Amino acid sequence: MQHHYADINGIRMHYVTHGAGEPIIFLHGFPEYWGAWKKELNDLGKDHFVIAPDLRGYNLTSRPQKVEDYHIKHLVEDVRSLMVHLGLKKSSIVCQDWGALLGWSFLLRHPDLVTRFVTINITHPALFDRELRENPRQQLAAQYMLVFASPQAEPQLMGDDFAWAKQAVINDARAHGAILSEDDVAEWVASWRQPGAITAGLNYYRAAKMGPPDGEGHPGGSNLLEGLKPEQYVVHTPVLFIHGEQDTYLLADGQRGLKELVPNLTIRRIPDATHWVALEKPREVSQFVREFLRGQG
Repeated sequence: MQHHYADINGIRMHYVTHGAGEPIIFLHGFPEYWGAWKKELNDLGKDHFVIAPDLRGYNLTSRPQKVEDYHIKHLVEDVRSLMVHLGLKKSSIVCQDWGALLGWSFLLRHPDLVTRFVTINITHPALFDRELRENPRQQLAAQYMLVFASPQAEPQLMGDDFAWAKQAVINDARAHGAILSEDDVAEWVASWRQPGAITAGLNYYRAAKMGPPDGEGHPGGSNLLEGLKPEQYVVHTPVLFIHGEQDTYLLADGQRGLKELVPNLTIRRIPDATHWVALEKPREVSQFVREFLRGQG
């Protein structure tokens, strides 16, 4: 794998590339970094040109200081600018967690730049907003978002040498089949230790004003659809939705109505996978993605 930097959209973005062929951009979530996709990059890099950036604020990519610097318009432009930097006219996108919220937001604004779209566990933003506003089950599952928006988030996540993050990500994924070496874990923790990295990741939630109702006037939802017209919500690009059915953060309720917004939809379910599907089931993810990109299924 080759490491690179791109000076784009006011930041210096670190990204990793591997292989050759039709391009696939991988977008990681919180609290992750490019290495969340290592096994998929190795596999799909056999017959594709794979690209995995550290998103704005994460790991080796630079960290603007203001919450507003993490507004969705800047994140979307980061992806577009990276494509320009790489000379890509179109690319497929594979994404999860916050990377998938960004991926959907990019797809809705730049459908002409996306060949095929793969989202893991994250539904269309319009449906996710609906669930955060109206569904008590999803509201309960998303209470962590209110914590992440608060000043208590940093000490809670970083305390005792990142004990919360180690348990919530590394230990939970390992308990459900993820094979992570001690070197892998050290690399994850090193990404969290980058000065300001945890705050930058939390600023995605803060800038998006994302979460369930907060009891102080916020009705729930997010601003991810800001500037879009309702007719732009409908996606004509082929979409693969990979669902880890044991995800306790993102409930299947959010898939209601997805077919109406995404007519060209394929769903693949993994019954024993949790929120950390890409870590737990990399072989299945790579297989589903490869078949989908070949037009199978």
